[in-house]
Amino acid sequence: MIDQPPRDWTGRDDGPGAEHARWHHVVNAASADAPVAIVGFASDEGVRRNLGRQGAAGGPAALRAMLANLAEPGVQVADLGDVVVADRDLEAGQQRLGAVVGAVLGRGAVPVVLGGGHAVAYGSALGWLPRTESWGVLNLDAHLDLRKAERATSGTPFLQLADDHAAAGRPFHYSVIGLSRPSNTRALFETADRLGVPILSDVDTEVSSAVAAAEALIDRVDRVHLTLDLDVLPASVAPGVSAPAALGVVAPSVILAVLRAVAASGKLGLFEVAELNPLFDPDARTARTAARCVDEVVRHLP
Repeated sequence: MIDQPPRDWTGRDDGPGAEHARWHHVVNAASADAPVAIVGFASDEGVRRNLGRQGAAGGPAALRAMLANLAEPGVQVADLGDVVVADRDLEAGQQRLGAVVGAVLGRGAVPVVLGGGHAVAYGSALGWLPRTESWGVLNLDAHLDLRKAERATSGTPFLQLADDHAAAGRPFHYSVIGLSRPSNTRALFETADRLGVPILSDVDTEVSSAVAAAEALIDRVDRVHLTLDLDVLPASVAPGVSAPAALGVVAPSVILAVLRAVAASGKLGLFEVAELNPLFDPDARTARTAARCVDEVVRHLP
């Protein structure tokens, strides 16, 4: 299932004692049954198929590097390593990721999945699809990712999920916050309308509206698959993404507020970060922002 085993994390050391602990200390000392488990999905294949800017396969490593020096999050976090798609067989990689996520969920822990292109979302979902609880997907994203295509891409994961739910006769709960209307075609909006997808556009996204949209989904389901596509943020904040949007949710604090609300609700089943592309992130600005987002979620788990 795991293609690349975890490596020791390295970072700044200010001296002995818990008061100096950082993420790298916590991860290196974590036991296998830690309540939070990181897994990377090092894949560009979905982005390549979707004609985006390649480079997101380096996202998991870049995100770990920025997490390492943050102050410890107050909970044990284990690193399980990476699922790596190096042979263009995206579908097999998604199956492997699903198996890892399913195993983490099976022991009652929270998976934190580091992408990789947004095709990571379907792989993550394969881990919870067989479970009996009701799950909903909250997508912080400039794009709907409801594209219809002959094979999986970074633009298809949520239509794939919708089709799986329809085949099983189960309701599909999917909401999007931060959508860029000019970045999505009429066909995509028609699909969203058919599926009854609540949408909050980027220009309408501020703390109260965003948290209300998140809480509306939380109230409908037992568990939330929280997925953060970094292109929901403006290019000035997150330039290192596969498909940058023109505007984005201008205040990153709005995104942090949503992450806190979902984490603190007690219903977070899985969190993932998608589309971090280090090749377009020369000052690691996007990776630093992504690391703060991961820290925010983990730090606010009940």
